[in-house]
Amino acid sequence: MAAFDRDAATMRVIEELKRLYKTKILPMEQTYRFDLFNSPYLTDAEFDSKPQVMLLGQYSVGKTTFIRYLLGRDFPGQRIGPEPTTDRFTALIDGPDERIIPGNALAVSHDMPYRGLERFGVAFLNRFEGAQLPSPVLRNITLIDTPGVLSGEKQRVNRGYDFCQVCGWFANRADLIILIFDAHKLDISDEFRNAIESLKGNDDKIRCILNKADQVDRQKLMRVYGALMWSLGKVVKSPEALRIYVGSFWDQPLMFDDNAQLFEMEEKDLMKDLKELPRNSAVRKINELVKRVRLCKVHAYIISYLKEQMPSFMGKAKKQTELIEGLPAVFRSVMKKFCLAPGDFPDMHDFQEKLREHDFSKFNTLKQRLIDDAETVLGNDFPRLMEALPRSYDPSGTQSLNGGRELGGPLVYEAPPVPQQPRGVSKSGEDDSNPWDDGNPFGTPAAASEWGLSEYVPTYTPQFNSVQKNGFVTGAAARGIMGNSGLANAILRKIWELSDVDKDGQLDLNEFVLAMVLIEGAKNGEEIPPQLDPAMIPPGK
Repeated sequence: MAAFDRDAATMRVIEELKRLYKTKILPMEQTYRFDLFNSPYLTDAEFDSKPQVMLLGQYSVGKTTFIRYLLGRDFPGQRIGPEPTTDRFTALIDGPDERIIPGNALAVSHDMPYRGLERFGVAFLNRFEGAQLPSPVLRNITLIDTPGVLSGEKQRVNRGYDFCQVCGWFANRADLIILIFDAHKLDISDEFRNAIESLKGNDDKIRCILNKADQVDRQKLMRVYGALMWSLGKVVKSPEALRIYVGSFWDQPLMFDDNAQLFEMEEKDLMKDLKELPRNSAVRKINELVKRVRLCKVHAYIISYLKEQMPSFMGKAKKQTELIEGLPAVFRSVMKKFCLAPGDFPDMHDFQEKLREHDFSKFNTLKQRLIDDAETVLGNDFPRLMEALPRSYDPSGTQSLNGGRELGGPLVYEAPPVPQQPRGVSKSGEDDSNPWDDGNPFGTPAAASEWGLSEYVPTYTPQFNSVQKNGFVTGAAARGIMGNSGLANAILRKIWELSDVDKDGQLDLNEFVLAMVLIEGAKNGEEIPPQLDPAMIPPGK
């Protein structure tokens, strides 16, 4: 599989995410068997994977044709027709040659993010395959084609696996979920309804396509669009309307061209949505890991609470049955005891069914160290990684594809400019005077030079963000965070003198980092220098 084009900063963030998961999150998941109740443990391949786009819709709405339109070519295993032709899940991946990779081989491959699919058994893996081909589109995203959703009795008995559970598994790992509808097929079958409901918790990823819209005139299209919105409103439990892209995504001439300009604008918006996926993939991975940590933390509280309620000797089976039947009361007790958000709790009925398969007496008690690690990851590590991600890009570096459509080109990032303030004036209007002295608090400006403390910026950025206002830490805000060091006011006064290099009565990020480095040195017994070494002076000061 070809390498995914990522900049160096994003690669470092991904590597740090893997380290945090293995050292601080995975131990908690293993202790409380999170994999048996929620989802399997994450692998390195899932962190390194490209953004995935999942396509879902009823049969003959144009899912496979849409993929062919995106790629601009046929792909291995492609089957297109008015009947239900696609009978399997297909992952389209980039590679040097064209070939079909069987699902069982994909599931055991260490460089593919599909190891978790083994839980669905051979019946599903025989209906799963990878289509490898060289493509500039697939170099930066992976497309997941799904079987056409059926209507009728055979949708329940003939698949051999739980279609909705598989859809939910892919949805949790997808960066974008596209529901495709046909302008002549707006009904939502029972299986399609269940599949959409399995996407619960991923509402922000869902987009819709009203395909084959050129086959109706303008007046009918307006009615079709309204009918689709009405049908989705009955299934998708969200106060916000889903984004629907209207068009005809294939390479044939339009049947009714009176909406040609509309289709062109809609296609442009959709391609922009797809093009941004590689740039936002690291943010999405952090977001998904945050959700996973919150769910796992609540799971640990529930499991440990159930363990505490079990008797030491007699009556264990009876007590376990009572706890399962009284799970709503257990949830309320855990929520109140640990001040947890209701939205972080698992589905009540699913959790009850899974609890029946376990012996509560074998559960582990609450280990505060694991909870503290999870809190540290959520409160410090993830914000630090968000700050380390690139913040802007040069859109001129995109690749052109299929007659001007742009998707997944190389991205060039640059750091945002640092806002400048007049000396002695704060944007907030707060008192920026020395928090430990009535006069000029902390010293004379030092000579500017190349800065030697850049390695400490990621360490102290979360603390800076917790107290900064408009990009600066005022004297009043610094009193609390610097005063917590336990150093004498005289030492803190000297540190402020050295750190407030430009004498504006406040600290920007670099000056704050300098102050914290000096504080740590003083706490370790080092003497505060009478003046800064040139290498310690922040650039531009």
